Amino acid sequence: MALRTAGSVLVVFLWSVAGVLGQNTVRSVCALKGSSVDIRCPVPSVTQVTEIVWYSTQLNGKLYDLRWDPKYDGRVEYSGTTEKDCILRITDLRQSDITTYQFFYKTNQYSEWKHSYGFTLSLTDLKVERIYDNTLTCSTTCTLTGNPTYIWYKNGQHLDESTSPQYKYSVSSNYDDSYSCAVKGHEDLPSPAVCVQGHNCWRVTYTKRRICVLKGSTVDISCSYTHPTSYIEQGSFWFTQKHPVDVRSYPESAGHVEYNRNTENHHTMTITHLTEKDSAEYKFRLITTNKGRFSGLPGVMLTVTDILLEMDPTSVSEGERVTLRCRTQCTVGLNPTYIWYKNGQRLTNTITSYNSLILDPVSSEDAGNYSCAVEGLERILSPEETLTVRYGPKNTSVSVSPSGEIVEGSSVTLTCSSDANPPVDKYTWYKKNVTSPKASGQSYSITNIISEDRGEYYCEAQNGRGSMNSTALMIIVAGKQISVQTAAVGIIVVVLVLILCLSGLMWFRKKNSTSTSNTRDTADDGQGDSSPVYDNISNMDMTPTAAQTESTDDQDDVHYASVHFSHSKNQEVPLYSTVQLHQPQKQDQDVQYAAVKFNLPSSATQPAAAQAAEVDASEIYSTVNKPRTKKT
Repeated sequence: MALRTAGSVLVVFLWSVAGVLGQNTVRSVCALKGSSVDIRCPVPSVTQVTEIVWYSTQLNGKLYDLRWDPKYDGRVEYSGTTEKDCILRITDLRQSDITTYQFFYKTNQYSEWKHSYGFTLSLTDLKVERIYDNTLTCSTTCTLTGNPTYIWYKNGQHLDESTSPQYKYSVSSNYDDSYSCAVKGHEDLPSPAVCVQGHNCWRVTYTKRRICVLKGSTVDISCSYTHPTSYIEQGSFWFTQKHPVDVRSYPESAGHVEYNRNTENHHTMTITHLTEKDSAEYKFRLITTNKGRFSGLPGVMLTVTDILLEMDPTSVSEGERVTLRCRTQCTVGLNPTYIWYKNGQRLTNTITSYNSLILDPVSSEDAGNYSCAVEGLERILSPEETLTVRYGPKNTSVSVSPSGEIVEGSSVTLTCSSDANPPVDKYTWYKKNVTSPKASGQSYSITNIISEDRGEYYCEAQNGRGSMNSTALMIIVAGKQISVQTAAVGIIVVVLVLILCLSGLMWFRKKNSTSTSNTRDTADDGQGDSSPVYDNISNMDMTPTAAQTESTDDQDDVHYASVHFSHSKNQEVPLYSTVQLHQPQKQDQDVQYAAVKFNLPSSATQPAAAQAAEVDASEIYSTVNKPRTKKT
């Protein structure tokens, strides 16, 4: 294993001979907390690698790519796929990064993942300890990889460099001196200063060495400090390397920088309404009597970042997968949680302890504008990103205009509506039980409707993603309607015709009545009474024959008789005769009618009196009641 340092990044080369390549050989790497590490991929030189992946855990038996692990958000990078340029970089190393990492790759010859060895990562802080009366050591919890060079500081000033972690200080050092150490290339990560002769030396200890905050938010930068008891504090302030004066004197800091001293030997600077210009390394300076000045070096690195939403991909088809990531230049807080918004509304039950939101499978309802925020800083939203979802026609329906009853001779327009993305590019109209299409286009007009147009109509909507038929719409065709005015005129005409008919009938009957009266008068003079003759014959004892008796017993017979007289004027004079026969003691009586027709001589052969009587039709009625005998 070969190692080298480049700047503040530790570069680690991992290799193996052909005999052990592919085995679970694990190497160890020790680095400083807060630093960065570059790991050369163990790519075989004889194979063309097409894809690589590093992982630290397996979920459901699948490889979990570090680039998509929320714990490493924004801190992991892959570069290259060959033996020379394949590198895994992890920045801002944290305690949670301590684990074993495995390397997998694919080649142009094999589509399956092949496993090569990885490495185990250990992290440490630096700490100054006195091991002898005048010997200090820069101790670590693991042996730093790469044989680093150590730098020593006295009262914040550069003192010495050595590959040895130990330093021997002069016995003449007074009680005011403090010492600290750092690793070359990582000077921004020194150890805390210690007082080797007492407890009251020049020393500044920062609460945090690195702070990441969102633009527009507020941050507190704090430190504690000590100074020799022989010095009296007169003042203190914060400054940057670019402006080594009190930050409150900066024109751009007016109104949004405050100092607070809540307790003795503790100082806090508060910056509000942060912008990118506030990103800098802030240091604390203590001013005392006897011209004492001491600065805590190095200071606190403040990074002000935007919050951005990344969407991959931004345009999908329904049923596919979309990943949303809330990105920041650095990690805000220790364990941030994220809140998600759609079309400006907070999504319920979508607070995540990581920076990713996965939509799988995507539906058409997921389309919209998305944004994210860090919980506790909800007022600072990321810019919106738009998710476009492609899907086939949905909710296809047919409407008719005008609405209401459809009658023959009228016209209607059918309109097809459908929800689709991309929009529907083809509409086709069909009539149920008819094979061929009726028309195309979003609207279909039926003019001069006839009864054959009745039936069920539906439309088919199509786009590049699919098609969908609407539910059928029933068209019922009624007969032609007659207007109210026409109906009224018709009723009036019918009434008038009825009145005329009734008037004519009444006039005709009146005329006939007058003629009949005259004829009767003439008949009375010529041949007596020609009025209708009614003859009732009853209570006549009639002895029927046995056959008649049997017939009478079986059925009560009614006999009808009609007598017609043929007049010279071809007028028939009906003669009615009803004969009631005597029945032996039967409860019910039968009525028998007999019809007799007389042909009268013509007017040429009739006497004058008879002709006069002929004018009026005479009716003769005769009723015969037949007594019934009781059946024995």
